Amino acid sequence: MSPRTALLVLALTGLAAGAQAATELVIATVDNAHMLEMQKLSPAFERSHPDIRLKWVTLPEGALREQVSADIARKGGRFDVMTIGMFETPIWARKGWLQPIATDAAYDVDDLLPAVRGGLSVGGKLYAAPFYGEGSLLMYRKDLAEQAGLPLPDRPTWAQVKALAARLHDPQRGRYGICLRGKPGWGENMALLSTLVNTHGGQWFDMGWRPQIDSRPWREAIGLYADLMKRYGPPQPWTLGYNQLLALFSAGRCGVWVDASIAASAITDPQRSRVAAQVGLAMAPTAVTPKGAGWLWSWNLAVPAGSTKVAQAMRFVTWATSKDYVQLVARNRGWAHVPTGTRRSTYANPEFKRAARFATAELAAIELANPQDATLPRSPYVGVQFASIAEFPTVGNEVGRQMGLLLADQLTLTEALKASQVAAEREMSRAGYYR
Repeated sequence: MSPRTALLVLALTGLAAGAQAATELVIATVDNAHMLEMQKLSPAFERSHPDIRLKWVTLPEGALREQVSADIARKGGRFDVMTIGMFETPIWARKGWLQPIATDAAYDVDDLLPAVRGGLSVGGKLYAAPFYGEGSLLMYRKDLAEQAGLPLPDRPTWAQVKALAARLHDPQRGRYGICLRGKPGWGENMALLSTLVNTHGGQWFDMGWRPQIDSRPWREAIGLYADLMKRYGPPQPWTLGYNQLLALFSAGRCGVWVDASIAASAITDPQRSRVAAQVGLAMAPTAVTPKGAGWLWSWNLAVPAGSTKVAQAMRFVTWATSKDYVQLVARNRGWAHVPTGTRRSTYANPEFKRAARFATAELAAIELANPQDATLPRSPYVGVQFASIAEFPTVGNEVGRQMGLLLADQLTLTEALKASQVAAEREMSRAGYYR
């Protein structure tokens, strides 16, 4: 073997050894725009961390929850990094299923928005790093509201919303007065309806964990919701979730829409919305109380406690949720496309403020939300649009189903509330909250 050949063999052997030494991280994530962008930009992480390779498992939200929940509960070890919500984080942290997030000074954990950081912490420790967060906003056709002589204030009431929806409803021209979530699910119609109940003075459970669904606040809130949807909403509202309503509003077919603040980044973008220049933004509407009128949510990256690759997983999690990552997205996609709802520094950036005219409203919505005190009567749970207990998805999904039947005129308001109350009592009793 010639010296040159020997050197080549040694070089190839070294490359092979390096490749074999690389740790593979399996990352489970949801198939939304921000997460897909993270995947596109992840080669930048691999270049700066040549000892780590990333493998992605991208799933719709429902499938993601199912697979991640099953894996972490049985300590399956399928995933090294999980995308989880603000709902799961404190529950799983208390069960010992998550590693505390390890950060250094450069990460600047104090830069995280207090409401979001608080919702992801247990005992003062952060158990998931926020990738993007959101509040809820009222988004509406400001031009049409002004033409109708019904401009909305920054903090509108549901009574004002109803009056505007009635004035803007014109189905013959393909425009509906109001668009609200109707698709059943604890993260679909019940995200909105929980805030509607909160602001009407209601709650999910009293201090004895007894369901409070068949009550006056719920009756007033759900009665208003059903009236709005049936009189001024699109047809078959029980089929409509976030994505369908985003498409309707962007096409100019909704007068008023109350939903996640993340939607504002799309409907104010002329490349994605026909009505971008006509969009008005306000805080989520109030009724009896401002408490819990607007929701709070974040998608986050977490490391399961049983992972054998904790150090490498933490390096990825902190990279993807860092200030540097926000700058990377800005350089590649522009400031209007950076993940929001997590860091003070993002909202303080002049370039972001110029590019994202929804920024001020979104930050205000997030700061107004208080998951520790979201109901007028005292409640034993944490959360604005959910109760942070393991049984809530079962309860929320069943109540959401009853609300869908109400919209479809298969149940009366009285029947839907009674059926929801019975189902919730059965689940809470079965789980041992009371006898």
